[in-house]
Amino acid sequence: MTRNAYRSGRLAHRVITCCTGLAACCIATAQATPPPELQPAGAQHVVASLDASGVQIYVCRRDQNNHLAWVFKAPQADLYDGSGKLVAKHYAGPTWEATDGSRITGKVLQQMPNSQQPGSIPLLLLQATSAGGPGQLASVRYVQRWNTRGGIAPLHPCTREGQEGRSPYLADYVFLD
Repeated sequence: MTRNAYRSGRLAHRVITCCTGLAACCIATAQATPPPELQPAGAQHVVASLDASGVQIYVCRRDQNNHLAWVFKAPQADLYDGSGKLVAKHYAGPTWEATDGSRITGKVLQQMPNSQQPGSIPLLLLQATSAGGPGQLASVRYVQRWNTRGGIAPLHPCTREGQEGRSPYLADYVFLD
């Protein structure tokens, strides 16, 4: 086999491998869109679409029957753009704070189970209730959380009041104006 034939064969293999991976990626992306129930009326366009990686924090409290149980406390996550750059932090409120200093707080409008990933935190539509600082998030009116994986309350029982449990989660957040 000549050097050029070898190179052509390797190039053809790389192109086929790349196209196969791209097709799989496109199919997965086409199937991974927020459900209609999470589409806000009047949203104009996407401000940002970010991937979240973090934890859902739970605290051990007594319920109405005086039994210890996990209760949701707050999220703690980093949000990344498509290139892997850290763009925002997500924490109690719920609040999203961009690296440019802009910040929003929201309230839940719609919640639904993630039927694609049982055992994951719910899908959400939130409305921005306040904004702080100029920047990327300043015009955001709605936030969608979808494609959730993990994050439910710890499976092991809590043993003392005030104990914290953290559950890793992944999600997609779409910010709309």
